[in-house]
Amino acid sequence: MNADFVLQELLSVANPEKAKFLSRFFKNGKGQYGEGDVMLGINVPLVRDVVKRCPKLPLSEIQILLNSEYHEVRLAALLLLDKQFKRAPANEQKAIFDFYLQNARRANNWDLVDVTCRDVVGAYLLDKPDRSVLYRLAESDNLWEQRIAIVSTWTFIKHHQFDDTLALAEKLLPHRHDLMHKAVGWMLREVGKKDREPLLTFLEKHHKTMPRTALRYALEHFAPEQRAYFMKK
Repeated sequence: MNADFVLQELLSVANPEKAKFLSRFFKNGKGQYGEGDVMLGINVPLVRDVVKRCPKLPLSEIQILLNSEYHEVRLAALLLLDKQFKRAPANEQKAIFDFYLQNARRANNWDLVDVTCRDVVGAYLLDKPDRSVLYRLAESDNLWEQRIAIVSTWTFIKHHQFDDTLALAEKLLPHRHDLMHKAVGWMLREVGKKDREPLLTFLEKHHKTMPRTALRYALEHFAPEQRAYFMKK
């Protein structure tokens, strides 16, 4: 099997009407964050079904998929990396991690980032003392690399490691894009679900100046009176 097999399988289940809806949903219009992306109109479970049929596709073929104009084809490529990373021995995971980051800008919408980065980037870095690559991504001029930086820390949060999430959240608070406000607030909320104290400390320091969207996301599991306290400017 090769990249063309994956492409033809996905084209065979394309849904033009659904593609129109998804193009609006993922903001593919002129001047929007997904400008120029081309949707095939395929649900994620169908994409995963195709991926299951070719789990050992070589990186050279996955690269072809990542270069595709079609959103769901790039999603299939990223899901293949996810699947291969989970099954790879430790000495092969680094190559997949490096390949993912080399192609990070091809994960050019929030869904492509969110369903894959935490299980490749986050999982690889979980037991590594040097996580500086996340801070380099956070300083990128590319929205998707910046989102990878913060969302990848979800894996750390699952293991009660909060320092990088909080440091990156603080670094990204001045970001102007709503998608980053949502991502930062989401990760802060996940910290609070594991341990409320570090989140409370963060919010006491930043709640008066942080973007309202990020704050609302972070407060979703708080009682109404606590939300009201932190939402006050």
